[in-house]
Amino acid sequence: MQQVVAILSALAAAGLLPAAMAAPAPQMGVAVPSGTSAGSPGASGSLTGPESLLGPVAEPVNSVDSSIVTNFDEVAGQKESEDLGLYLDFTKAKNPQPIRGSKGGTDPGPRNYRYDAINSDLFAPPGTDSGDVHNAKWPMGLSHNRGGLRGAGWARQQNVAVLPDAKAMAGVDMRLSPGAYREIHWHKANEWSLILNGSARVQGTDENGKTFIDDLNAGDVWFFPAGIPHSIQALEEGVEFLLVFDDGNFSEENTFLASELFLRNPREVLAKNFQTDVSAFNNLSPGQLWIFNGTPAPKNISEQNVTGPAGSLVNEQSYSYHFSEQKPYTVPGGSVKIIDPTTFPIASMFSAALVTIQPGAMREMHWHLTSDEWSFFLAGSARITVFQAPESSRTFDFQAGDVAYIPVPESHYIENVGDDDVIVLEVLQAPKFTDMSVGQWLGLTPAQVVKDTLHLPDQTIANLPKFKQFIVPGSTNITQTNFTGT
Repeated sequence: MQQVVAILSALAAAGLLPAAMAAPAPQMGVAVPSGTSAGSPGASGSLTGPESLLGPVAEPVNSVDSSIVTNFDEVAGQKESEDLGLYLDFTKAKNPQPIRGSKGGTDPGPRNYRYDAINSDLFAPPGTDSGDVHNAKWPMGLSHNRGGLRGAGWARQQNVAVLPDAKAMAGVDMRLSPGAYREIHWHKANEWSLILNGSARVQGTDENGKTFIDDLNAGDVWFFPAGIPHSIQALEEGVEFLLVFDDGNFSEENTFLASELFLRNPREVLAKNFQTDVSAFNNLSPGQLWIFNGTPAPKNISEQNVTGPAGSLVNEQSYSYHFSEQKPYTVPGGSVKIIDPTTFPIASMFSAALVTIQPGAMREMHWHLTSDEWSFFLAGSARITVFQAPESSRTFDFQAGDVAYIPVPESHYIENVGDDDVIVLEVLQAPKFTDMSVGQWLGLTPAQVVKDTLHLPDQTIANLPKFKQFIVPGSTNITQTNFTGT
């Protein structure tokens, strides 16, 4: 290096090379004086340390920076055997630690205490968790929120970009302010929706010229097949709704919008297609509308009921189902409402269950035979253990606004671990909502086969149900382990 510098310096002295090119470039680890051309004005010190810091060090380490953690709360069940897997409620604990039974140890940080508290089964997992399991959780609260025009609403989504295993379905949480539109549009994927709160007027037209319009309230469902153009307008109280698409790669950014359709075609073509003058398109929006404020919908829906020669889409062709008016199937511990193509034919491969689980109760252990499960938590706090063959499992915690995704045919349950009802929507890509109940399966298996395989007591085998329970009752005492007779 010194020879190269000497040659460059000699050439510069002879006038054969600019002096600036003869100077060596500043090297990392060399202190650069403040104010020089190679350093930031006001900078001081060195970017790297001296060689004298290389180990080993002969002197004993005498550090005041301790890694010992002594000031923390232990919660109910934390000292119990890790294989019991009791739920650990860290939400009110001071400085919770990843300790369960004989496993784990303290964590001095850095850490995000809020995440640790609401994900206690990842932070201090049950001893039965094993191996490596795909991530089954995505909080919508971590999704990018795209805002509509001038306060008209917003939308956020979950797809494979944030939950890679969710290949069969994606979800969108969308809000429209009173009177706002989700502009006329269509998709490459089928769209299934549950209204979460408020009310909306939805409208569409099929390829045969049949029209549809309906007013829907919280708890109601609509479905629009791929390619069917439709619009959604919030009524006077506004609306928020959940959209589920049968493509894990779906993105709101790839929607076909009416505003873009007109902007991306020549004006002459538009005029010819609509048999008018090009001046008719002088007031088109300069960009896509997506979500925008509009004229409030008339209270009388008949004023917007446009019908052509083909007529309307009614009965089994209808794009809506007033699911809010369906009475639930009630069992000890909660209730279930199912909607699938047997009652909502147009949604040919969308089957869903709206499940309410009371505190301490549990959506029974089960799996699905032909479809992944996409779930959205509307209320409460719950946990799910996903069992993945041959010997892996992982437990995840969920709160309102979270998405769960469980590939077929991995077994799972949904346990209410909070003080309020858990309300969860389970969605399948199937012609009928079905599951394989672990309890019913074993109850319908010869007792000797069960005994030889699992070595259960005779009384436990005798009590196995021969019917599907959907939900099993429990206790709000999170340390209880005997559920005989509950």
